[in-house]
Amino acid sequence: MKSSELQAIKQKYNIVGNCDALNHVLDVALQVAPTKLSVLIIGESGVGKEIIPRVIHDNSPRRREKYFAINCGSIPEGTIDSELFGHVKGSYTGAINDSPGYFGVANKGTLFLDEVGELPLATQARLLRVLENGEYIPVGATEVRKTDVRIVAATNVNIQKAISEGRFREDLFYRLNEVPMQMPPLRERGEDIVLLFRLFAMQMAQEYKMDRIVLTDEAKQMLMRYKWPGNVRQLKNITRQISVLSTERTITPEILAKFIPQDRESTQLTVINKGGDHSFENEREILYKILFELRGNVNDMRREIGMLKKQIDDVQSQPTTIIGAAKTQSQAIPTIQTIPTRPAVEDAVAEEYVEPATEQENLNLNDLSRQMLVKALERNNGNRSKAAQELGISDRTLYRRLKQYGLDK
Repeated sequence: MKSSELQAIKQKYNIVGNCDALNHVLDVALQVAPTKLSVLIIGESGVGKEIIPRVIHDNSPRRREKYFAINCGSIPEGTIDSELFGHVKGSYTGAINDSPGYFGVANKGTLFLDEVGELPLATQARLLRVLENGEYIPVGATEVRKTDVRIVAATNVNIQKAISEGRFREDLFYRLNEVPMQMPPLRERGEDIVLLFRLFAMQMAQEYKMDRIVLTDEAKQMLMRYKWPGNVRQLKNITRQISVLSTERTITPEILAKFIPQDRESTQLTVINKGGDHSFENEREILYKILFELRGNVNDMRREIGMLKKQIDDVQSQPTTIIGAAKTQSQAIPTIQTIPTRPAVEDAVAEEYVEPATEQENLNLNDLSRQMLVKALERNNGNRSKAAQELGISDRTLYRRLKQYGLDK
């Protein structure tokens, strides 16, 4: 696309920026607009994804038809099917009239499904059918209806991860993703950040009849170094705050620092580090370790209880006899008295005692223990002492379990 055409599109839709990634998205939007292909826009929240569907619709043969932007995450799950596909009178409480739904009203036009990753699975199945053959059934209806709607979808979630977790249909993803577009986050747009700041400052000055704020060179560099987790939306809010609250119209790094929050830390689980350089990198491994240690504690308790039971049984089966003299006036008659002795715990030999368990329980626990042993040995390059120390068990216990699972070779 020619530079003049690109600038004309930016002026028409008030798009500010000259970074290559943004220009590429606009170029693809104009190329795909004349077709019927579905478009999936992927990008973080606040990057301005809602502009691209409007560009596509206005430059397509459907430009004179209706355009609807729908936030799928804001519609309750119980009513979203009715909102999208319509319903017939009496299909549910409150359905006092027939409703065509968005797919009926937008026939021949364009639907922008924002936050499509938030759709319930049942609604995803309905949407897939519309995309494949243009057919849908309103809630409570029995007859199939047809529609010709162009779908442009957007999401800020990791669709591949949602698919692996069973929250999003893989077949729907490929159907929506006929033409993928990746909107760049603000932190990757370089000097576009300063241009956007200037635009928002100018809008505030015009709206509230105030002097426009300007940035020093050092403040511009500070602005571009910030990560902008809220992207363009966050930049706009901060610009408006500075315009209203700052008494100075020339913004220095010191003034800017009062309005820019500290970079947010990662929201992932804290890494656990115990006795070495190793760190557990995911929640599953942390849970495995907790369960492994818990099983070890339970086995230790069972072993101690079994040892005490065995000692008590041995003592009761072999009574100790004490011969004493019971004297009467005529003679001393020897008597035999049975006195049980207390178990000598300190002299006992420790044995592992395991109560009977179901086959499924043994299978799960054994698999878990074996997996943790293998991982611990791998992380410590086969050093058994270090592996035992990491797992919180003795070398002897580690050797016994290695032998139990056939890992001592």
